Amino acid sequence: MPSSHSAFVVGLCTAVGFASGTSSVEFAVCFVFSAIVMYDASGVRQHAGKQANVLNQIISELPPEHPVSDVRPLKDTLGHTPTQVFAGACTGVIVGSLYMANY
Repeated sequence: MPSSHSAFVVGLCTAVGFASGTSSVEFAVCFVFSAIVMYDASGVRQHAGKQANVLNQIISELPPEHPVSDVRPLKDTLGHTPTQVFAGACTGVIVGSLYMANY
């Protein structure tokens, strides 16, 4: 599933690039914002999901009388793969370009 966050920020960046030009300050801000969002989607959040998976495994191996053994499992489906982020970025470029062509 493509990253909707990546699609949105890259679509915004594409539209701003068409409207203000790629040498504008607005485009530079959008570009940096897009890079941060895509890095977060593919790196930080994905690693948080992997850590949640390990913590869930540790909690499941605790004895039943342990105070933490009855805690509900952590959500471990966080983040996107780099391919999903790239697909979202491509979707954003297409949508942003189509929007600006009709604007």
